[in-house]
Amino acid sequence: MTATSERPNDEPTAPSSAAVGQAAVVYNPIKVDIDAIKESVARYEAEAGWPETLFFETSADDPGQGPTKEALAAGATLVIAAGGDGTVRAVAEAMRGSDASLALLPSGTGNLLARNLKLTLNDLDHSIESAFTGRDRAIDIARIKIEREDRSVDQHSYLVMAGLGIDAKMIANTDDDLKAKAGWLAYVKAIAVVAKDKDTLNFRYKLDQGRERHVRAHSIMVGNCGSLPANILLMPDAAVDDGVFDVLILDPKSVLGWLQILGKVFWENGVLSRTKAGRKLSTGDVDALKYTTGTTLALRLAKPEEIELDGDGFGKAMAFKTWLEPGGLTVRVPADS
Repeated sequence: MTATSERPNDEPTAPSSAAVGQAAVVYNPIKVDIDAIKESVARYEAEAGWPETLFFETSADDPGQGPTKEALAAGATLVIAAGGDGTVRAVAEAMRGSDASLALLPSGTGNLLARNLKLTLNDLDHSIESAFTGRDRAIDIARIKIEREDRSVDQHSYLVMAGLGIDAKMIANTDDDLKAKAGWLAYVKAIAVVAKDKDTLNFRYKLDQGRERHVRAHSIMVGNCGSLPANILLMPDAAVDDGVFDVLILDPKSVLGWLQILGKVFWENGVLSRTKAGRKLSTGDVDALKYTTGTTLALRLAKPEEIELDGDGFGKAMAFKTWLEPGGLTVRVPADS
């Protein structure tokens, strides 16, 4: 891949606008309008006194790790990820532990990390301006080793959530073409398919230094942060910089169980938890929905199951081990946030 450049004329850290560095944009050409991005970048880099920005394109074979490594090797101190959740995850994976800052240019249907950081989702100029004039914020990044049925192991990073069960099956059953056209409405069809699936997960897990547990449940999710599209607050206590991840086990055994989940997620988490008075009315755990926290989770399944990371399917897993790297990634946020 070749870099090109164009230029026509939590404890908050200090604003970074005074520090001039080298910016690079890693972009998914299918997800973004690169001409509009280049025009906006040229304007704000000039105002901030930065040199010409470098541009690196992702591909179907390389969703972002390779281009990001090229950007860092070229001296980038700021990498702007322009694409969907998959692009952001891939760019962050290549940036973890580096001194460079990650800025987000949200695109696509999810924008999961941007939502959890409360960033502007549909304002190109504001996102680019914030990249050049914002401040740095350290957040946690999660790592995961996935063991496959053939005993091979691959390692990845994620920023928002890893999941087995209902969510992973839903993603595996979602039509990508329909998703591109209809956004989150595309998941309705997939939900209908998954809702008929009576199969549950059968697994053993160990959280931190606790004892090993054997569980049958519909889903288990590990969240670095907890907000999803459509204002769904799945994990109300999860924070992207608290040094722990939240674990949710979902196990509705009847219609009553589904009603408990709906009440907990949409009413308590979505409404009551947003105010101090509302939080006092929370009922705590319900039988169908259990929460806990930790920093390391090892899990082994009785049979291979679909797994998802940050909303993308990652095939079938036989086992996994996931852990958190506190403060392992630096993101650029607006100076006034």
